[in-house]
Amino acid sequence: MDMMDQVQEVLDKLRPYLQRDGGDVQLVDVEDGIVKLRLMGACGSCPSSTITLKAGIERALLEEIPGIKEVQQVF
Repeated sequence: MDMMDQVQEVLDKLRPYLQRDGGDVQLVDVEDGIVKLRLMGACGSCPSSTITLKAGIERALLEEIPGIKEVQQVF
């Protein structure tokens, strides 16, 4: 399983929590340990989206996948 698949698997576990608040997340790319995500729906315009991205999604990915360094939001 490559890193992209591993990231997608973790995102699929987190997705119900985002969807509950009217949002979603899309995996754009994984390059040199940096995960690029696009926040969709309510998450895209939410003032707390940076906190969601860093405290929620990034923390989960860092814990579960060796080699992940950072999560960046792309628009």
